[in-house]
Amino acid sequence: MKTLAAFALLLATVPAVAQDVAEPALRADLLERYAAEQDVRMRLIAAGIAEPDRALLSEMSAIDADNLARVVEIVDTHGWPTPELVGADGVNAAFMIVQHADPATQERMLPLVEAAYRAGDLPGQSYAMLLDRVLVVGRGEPQVYGTQAAFGPDGEMVVSPTIDDATLDARRAEVGLPPVAEYLAMLREAYAAPTE
Repeated sequence: MKTLAAFALLLATVPAVAQDVAEPALRADLLERYAAEQDVRMRLIAAGIAEPDRALLSEMSAIDADNLARVVEIVDTHGWPTPELVGADGVNAAFMIVQHADPATQERMLPLVEAAYRAGDLPGQSYAMLLDRVLVVGRGEPQVYGTQAAFGPDGEMVVSPTIDDATLDARRAEVGLPPVAEYLAMLREAYAAPTE
């Protein structure tokens, strides 16, 4: 089963709106970086994810590496960004950049993301996505919230193993995620082969 590079386009994001923040230039930097990483991912999906364009993959890797270095620098200087520091959209941008980081960095950021979620500074679905990513990709363990999916042997989108399928939708609801069947339908639509 080939694991998807999670583009996380389907889960709610915070729209960019004017906000009174302590670090407006830092917020603008994060939003610009987020826009660049999402742009390359949208182009990659549009080109067809089944056989990804190597040039787009290379561009995505370069953008991700640069973005991650900047977010790590921000975290080392300020701690995990807060809405007061960079706005809710800036926090979301930082999270999405970490969501596309290497497993070691994701593992390092997980406690900070969890603390931001528990403090009400980050949506539960963001915490769920990173926890599942760390468990599935970083540790090779079953996930908690069913946010990680892959193409099965028949090409069908399936959720990677979870700790308990019977209670999955209840856990998803606790963090603001839709039922897994609805999520899979969204993934299938987003990753459908482009029509000519």
